[in-house]
Amino acid sequence: MSRRYRIKHITTYSYSDRVTSSYGRGFLAPRDTESQRCVEKSVTVEPSPTDQSFGVDVYGNEDVYFHVSSDHEKLVVTADSLVEVDPPSSAELAIGKALPWEDARPRGVSGVASDGEAAVAVEFVLDLDTPEITDAVCEYAEASFADGRALREVVVDLTHRIFTDFTYQSGSTTVSTKVADVLDARSGVCQDFARLAIACLRSKGLAARYVSGYLATEPPPGKERMIGVDATHAWAAVWSPGGQWLAFDPTNDQLVDERYATVAWGRDYADVPPLRGVIYTEAEESSISVSVDVAPLT
Repeated sequence: MSRRYRIKHITTYSYSDRVTSSYGRGFLAPRDTESQRCVEKSVTVEPSPTDQSFGVDVYGNEDVYFHVSSDHEKLVVTADSLVEVDPPSSAELAIGKALPWEDARPRGVSGVASDGEAAVAVEFVLDLDTPEITDAVCEYAEASFADGRALREVVVDLTHRIFTDFTYQSGSTTVSTKVADVLDARSGVCQDFARLAIACLRSKGLAARYVSGYLATEPPPGKERMIGVDATHAWAAVWSPGGQWLAFDPTNDQLVDERYATVAWGRDYADVPPLRGVIYTEAEESSISVSVDVAPLT
């Protein structure tokens, strides 16, 4: 049965002195997919922006842009949306079950993508501009990639190993923390674990993407409350022939289901940050607070 969620995401910036101009861009509204529909969405900014617009990026994600030109010492961005998410279909539940992981690589033997869908996926095989696929990442990935192992089994195993080997520690990293540092520290947050999994998959020639979104605040009956609620969440997805993507969450040791609301995806966090901006001010101090509520609706 499909589940509906009312999502409210409030970001508050406070400054020690007046800000004369503020530019912001972010990804805050759930996107429409085959298994998800965004029924309602709005983004409000206080003080009222001089300019605000919405657009769509190269990956089909909806972004919001705003410019506040009045003086202010506090900026509040509120995203409010209603989204409907379907449980995984039988086709989604079968992704990668009988497919050796080697056959899920979008490049053919000659190194050229074999079809249109694979050609699009090749971008998600490439390492980042500052490389994340280090010798340590390759060594960590190796244990999950037995020859001929089914793609789904590889993903489940890698997900479980990251969940077991790493400690979720809020505030232990920043958005600029490298995968190699997370691997050394054996701790991080959901963004770090997703990025580590992506680096491992790419080290084997698989296409993997970074996904941002939300988790239901209240779990359904019989399910435990998961890590990462009451904040934006991040997970990963790996490509399979036919343009299918198998999404998984290393932070909670599970495949993605109807408790997840997808906002955006890209090659890395930097492609789809919830909010990013530039301000003009002489303030020496600033702070940010974020409140997220994902409330299931009957």
